[in-house]
Amino acid sequence: MNGKRERPNRSIRLEEIARRCGISISTASRALNGVPGVRTELRKQIIAAARDLNYSIPPAVAGRKVILAASSVAMVDYARNQFTFHVLDGLNERATALGIEIVTRSVTTPDDEVALLAEAGRDDEVIGCLFLSLDDEDTLARAESFEKPIVLVNGDDPFMRRSGVTPCNRSAARLACTHLLELGHRRILFLTHRGRRTIERRLEGWRDALLAAGVEEIEDLVVEAGDWLPEDAGKAVLQRIAENGRDFTAIVAAGDSLALGALGSLSAAGIEVPREVSIVGMDDLPLSAFSNPPLTTMHIPMREIGSTALTLLLDDMAQDGLSRRLELACRLVRRESCGPLPAIRQDIS
Repeated sequence: MNGKRERPNRSIRLEEIARRCGISISTASRALNGVPGVRTELRKQIIAAARDLNYSIPPAVAGRKVILAASSVAMVDYARNQFTFHVLDGLNERATALGIEIVTRSVTTPDDEVALLAEAGRDDEVIGCLFLSLDDEDTLARAESFEKPIVLVNGDDPFMRRSGVTPCNRSAARLACTHLLELGHRRILFLTHRGRRTIERRLEGWRDALLAAGVEEIEDLVVEAGDWLPEDAGKAVLQRIAENGRDFTAIVAAGDSLALGALGSLSAAGIEVPREVSIVGMDDLPLSAFSNPPLTTMHIPMREIGSTALTLLLDDMAQDGLSRRLELACRLVRRESCGPLPAIRQDIS
């Protein structure tokens, strides 16, 4: 023995403590974070297990604050769609269970971010920040010297300077495209509004599926909408048809709002979905179940993104700067907007 205090083991996770005590991960988290609702004897048992495993126990968080920095993208999405709404619903439910106050700040300019980081840095009640759909390089660079934990919510830092939680965008888009390939389609458009890295991951997944299936010369199949509005998506698809003819039999859309716009414009033009063109969306927004026909889509675990982000921030407090990226699995929701390749269109498959 060298007499030095052993450093906390950063490889130990809540899962191991929960497994040892025969409890859920959320119960272990509540006990270690000092949140009410855990029996005294059980709390002592959990803390003892954590110490035995050399887990770095975070300070109590009940009554503390987390600042949520919301990008302009997130605020616009909140007003138009329900993706951000469900992410925040999951986050707030988790915060309430832990006794944490979520303080929301909008970030639309560099000065907004500087002011937010200064506020969070000087307030001892603030334990960290969540950046919602806020992951561009300039933003992350300005936050690099910030000493408290920052977790990207629905964000992607390619250099892993900060932890983040996203859906598994690349594999989700690949699954969506693979579904259409299995139905016989080959000429599959990717309808998108580019800009964020998370959306680029979806483009990569679509490309992965087509290349794995041996489909070549696919870059001309990318169609860009001017915005996430359904009407912009509809215009983009009709413009594609006007310029190239209907040289495709299916569409993977980077979001449900784009898919619904494409569906509406095709139907208005007399092109039947799915008899003539199949469509798969991504998000599984509530509205997608009520379109005509109901939209086949990839279910994105929106509420879980929010709740997991807060759990990850608390874990980061104990892990002393070890950044991690969590990607949550997505699943295909089969409805009625997809069908087999029409026999009359097999010449372009």
